[in-house]
Amino acid sequence: MKNILITGLQGAGKTTIIKKLCVIFKEFNPVGFITSELYEGENRVGIEVSNLFGDSRVFAHKRLKSKLTVGKYKVDLRLFDDFLDKTFSREKKTGLYVIDEIGRMECSSRKFSKLIIELLDSNRPVIAAIAEKGATLINDIKKRDDVSLIEVTDQNRDLRIKELTMMIRDLLLE
Repeated sequence: MKNILITGLQGAGKTTIIKKLCVIFKEFNPVGFITSELYEGENRVGIEVSNLFGDSRVFAHKRLKSKLTVGKYKVDLRLFDDFLDKTFSREKKTGLYVIDEIGRMECSSRKFSKLIIELLDSNRPVIAAIAEKGATLINDIKKRDDVSLIEVTDQNRDLRIKELTMMIRDLLLE
């Protein structure tokens, strides 16, 4: 299984694991993005995407001007699609794709939906966080033959990092 999907409840540590794996495997020039929640005080107000080159954008926020709403957020698909173009056009020597996350908001982009299938079909491993529940694309991805689904909880997070490190190292050194 060359594609590893990390799933679990919100706050279980999926993004934390993906960030650590990016550091562990930096010599393989990972390409992809990390999502971060934006807060005002204790209230979650938006989501930012950051690629591994240091470029970041707010692509969902309660106060964005957009016709598309996912949950309580307005989503700027044009900005997200542009971000994807800039992030994945630079990858020439990557050995690993990293996606945080494959969720309802990201899947509302046709470009992302097409891109994630291309990456999963590529000859390079994909490490991705994936929503526990989701629409058709999310469920279809989880059912693929080339995917290992790893569940993360508060209790097993540290163990999962060790397991994933060994799994990915084996994939990259094949």
